[in-house]
Amino acid sequence: MRRVLAIVSVLWPLACAETMPHAGEPVAHAPAPVGPVATAASPRAAVLCGPDQQPLPDGTCPTVAIAPAPTATSKPAPSSKPPPPKPGTVAGGLARGSGDAADLKMLAGDRAYNADKLREARKHYSAAQRLAPRDPAPRVGLARVRLAEIDVPTDYASAPNDARVTRLQRAVEAAIKLDEKYGPAHVERGRLLLILGDAPGALDALNLGVRLLPHDPEAHSALGVALLATGKAAEALARFRRSSELDPDNSDRLTNLGTAYMMRGRVNDAIKAYRRAVELAPKDPRAQGDLGTAYLAANQPSRALPHLRQAVKLAPGRATFLSNLGYAYQLSGDRKLAIRTYRKSLEKDPKLASAWINLGTALAQEGDEGGAKKAFKRALELDPSDPRAKANLDELEALQKKGAN
Repeated sequence: MRRVLAIVSVLWPLACAETMPHAGEPVAHAPAPVGPVATAASPRAAVLCGPDQQPLPDGTCPTVAIAPAPTATSKPAPSSKPPPPKPGTVAGGLARGSGDAADLKMLAGDRAYNADKLREARKHYSAAQRLAPRDPAPRVGLARVRLAEIDVPTDYASAPNDARVTRLQRAVEAAIKLDEKYGPAHVERGRLLLILGDAPGALDALNLGVRLLPHDPEAHSALGVALLATGKAAEALARFRRSSELDPDNSDRLTNLGTAYMMRGRVNDAIKAYRRAVELAPKDPRAQGDLGTAYLAANQPSRALPHLRQAVKLAPGRATFLSNLGYAYQLSGDRKLAIRTYRKSLEKDPKLASAWINLGTALAQEGDEGGAKKAFKRALELDPSDPRAKANLDELEALQKKGAN
């Protein structure tokens, strides 16, 4: 079961990833070029943001949010390995290792939860709550189980109006009132707020969670997502790096780290992180897709193609993977195959504006100016705020006027 709050997969040619924060999956990347209409020579920036801003995973600029300034206690811990789990506990679990009857039930619940045995986990956490009604741990455990049961995507802002997630967030707040120093409750509250799209609120909760749980990789990772969502890309990178140090064999944490590197324009570092993620989880379509897209950012389409093809094979329904694959074909010079792939992508998701833009550039390069114009207009209808569609449309119309004269 994924429990890593995710940034998002890379969406070409958007300047970042596809779905922010996998909260279980994974966040964004450096601006990626959109091929111009007349030639593939001079790239145009994908997203225009303010000074010292990088686009968020969904292609938008970071929101200006008032967030608490980092304190000395909230800085990433030194690069040291985390202590091993205490006897009677599991990594990332809620049991404290005290050995009393309630804690033994918590341990059984943690083991069942990690094995995706949700009914069994619920049974044990409920028993622990009956034995220790004033302990916040069983309530947090039950919230985790319920979140897994309702199967809401754990990406940033994936369920902004979901009443079920709101109820879970309130239940965790009630648990915090039982013990305000119980770190896992603050981390869980922050994760739920991220899923609801409340990045500033999540930032408060996760800053406290990291202070209380300095060796918890998910606390650092989720805080990284919240920092990205509030435009603090440099601070977010430090959190993702720390999270991957604490949990080095977790592919989700490495993909988050790679995406954070991409947002900072450190493409080679991103490739290294994504490559390691693919080694650990070769059947993870997101890892394959992100590595392929990073190779595109490094202008290495021949290296990108096998990973993008694999991502499509593993997740054939994902329109963004198909669009990225089409762009790799386009960069490789096979525009006809690129056009067919873009059309397949748009069959999966007719509202994917970036695929319409890519289709338009490929059609224009093939001499189909009418088709290109329709594609750019459709992209503009879908997202009037995206500067790429209007810029490409204006450029195409200017070329047409020049040709008429």
